[in-house]
Amino acid sequence: MIVYKSTKKQFLSDVYDSCIEDIVQKSIEVKLHKKVGESEYQSWSNSLPQVELILRDEDIPDDAGVAIEYTIPRTQNRVDFIISGQDEDRNDNVILIELKQWSKIEMTDKDAMVRTRFAHGLKDTVHPSYQAWSYSMLLHGFNVAVYEGDISLKPCAYLHNYNDDGIISHEFYGDHIKKAPLFCKNDKRDFREFIKKFIKYGDKKDLILTIENGELRPSKSLADSMTSLIKGNKEFILIDTQKEVYEEAKKQATASKNGNKHVLIVEGGPGTGKSVIAINLLVDFTKKGLIAQYVTKNSAPRKVYESKLTGTMKKTQFSNFFTGSGSFHSAKQNSFDALIVDEAHRLNAKSGLYSHLGENQIKEIINASLFSIFFIDENQKVHLKDIGTKEEIEAWAKFHDASVTHLELTSQFRCSGSDGYLSWLDNTLQIRDTANITLKKEEYDFKIFNDPNQLREEIYRLNEPNNSARLVAGYCWDWNSKKDISSMDIVIPEHNFGMQWNLGSDGMLWIIKPESVTEVGCIHTCQGLEVDYIGVIIGKDIIYRNGEILVDPSKRSRMDQSIKGYKKMLKESPEEAKYLIRDIIKNTYRTLMSRGMKGCYVYVEDVELREHLSSLLDA
Repeated sequence: MIVYKSTKKQFLSDVYDSCIEDIVQKSIEVKLHKKVGESEYQSWSNSLPQVELILRDEDIPDDAGVAIEYTIPRTQNRVDFIISGQDEDRNDNVILIELKQWSKIEMTDKDAMVRTRFAHGLKDTVHPSYQAWSYSMLLHGFNVAVYEGDISLKPCAYLHNYNDDGIISHEFYGDHIKKAPLFCKNDKRDFREFIKKFIKYGDKKDLILTIENGELRPSKSLADSMTSLIKGNKEFILIDTQKEVYEEAKKQATASKNGNKHVLIVEGGPGTGKSVIAINLLVDFTKKGLIAQYVTKNSAPRKVYESKLTGTMKKTQFSNFFTGSGSFHSAKQNSFDALIVDEAHRLNAKSGLYSHLGENQIKEIINASLFSIFFIDENQKVHLKDIGTKEEIEAWAKFHDASVTHLELTSQFRCSGSDGYLSWLDNTLQIRDTANITLKKEEYDFKIFNDPNQLREEIYRLNEPNNSARLVAGYCWDWNSKKDISSMDIVIPEHNFGMQWNLGSDGMLWIIKPESVTEVGCIHTCQGLEVDYIGVIIGKDIIYRNGEILVDPSKRSRMDQSIKGYKKMLKESPEEAKYLIRDIIKNTYRTLMSRGMKGCYVYVEDVELREHLSSLLDA
């Protein structure tokens, strides 16, 4: 959808003689049926006249094409400004411009990410060069008119208020700036020359409309590249029931192409290979020319599996295949062929940073896709807002007249393949009764430490061979280091123990970055992921008294969002709240303690719980 489309000549007139921001605002209200916020309106008012100053150059032809706010189909991404035409050799070129009003930013340690101030304070956001380049890669990879029509896309970024202070153009962002040149306040002449290099003659073919009407399907080169990434990668080999689920999903995706919606619900506990199947399906669907995405509520699995697939921690053209579960609240019906939802138990009702967008993520995902597959483990719901259940998915599938199929993954490849350990864990935490009362040494490597320092040293030692051991903890400690980088977060005074939470420079890639073994992960950065050895610090939010496992939500950090609002819930519906909070805290530790493929080592703050766990180990 293009909000504004014209020629350079008409655009100059609309800026000079009229209020271009009013024209764009009215067009958005008519075409997109949405209201324009004050900040967005002001951004057009400030930025578009700055582009008009650049385009006044007489060497840029009057009949060059101009478009404002082009929404890339099947996404929520909008290209700020487009110029189209031909270069000196009569090659078709389309310049994609990302406009920013920024005047100041801060560097981060995250690839392609900067920090700048928005209405609600400082926030990490993508570098404008990467943003422009990622839009060009979306079009290159999925728009037939682009990749078959020899239309060359030229992404760039223009920060008309920014005096280049060496931060926005730092060599840390150099790879992205090479792909999409960056122009700042004092680069007007260079920006004009960049445009004139590719737009010497006007747009005789209406390239912008050609792109707008282009058929959408993955290019063969993109599909081949993706297939080559997974070929021979041992992390993504399918075993046993994984192959059965994979084949059934492919069959249903094909059947959905006739317009009949299909929903596949796949249940599986920790280590059953849900994510491995999901990535294989993403590659297979793309190879078949289907528009597909890998979807999770939490960003950690997306970032880690993208990194494992591509072999790099940097953003790539394949980043567009990974998206959040809140991306579909405004998506058109059946705009995707397949949506692959991993960790579906973590889906929420509302989307957005302030939970103010959409109605229900499950409803919106099923609406947006002909085929949707939900990988789910209801025993891993760890947040009051988690709504992912089989019943909820079935209800919305029925609402959308979608056929529903249930499958179960039973073979367990994590925790040394020991179903006995997971059953023992469930019984020990009193999640469900099982016959596994005592854990035998040969079943799984489980150890209890009386000193967190000793636990830390053992995890450090185990991490040395292949960077696959990590420390995690229940969210019982405040994130002090967020404001003071010298502060410790997880502090246990009686043992002179102090460590920091992981949510710093490593972000959601914490579990695979080598240096991050010195930081402690939480449920949000390890759920859905695995290491060889996991060390778990169990806080005072779970204790053992008189033969019963009890939970105490008051011992959770005040910064913990997973049970935010529980006090109000206890007043309004005490019995329901009591059981829900109990399940969330127990599920949190069940999830943390099942991240290790080879072993789980724990330190327990509550002495009685520590002694109880020790009593359940076969000497």
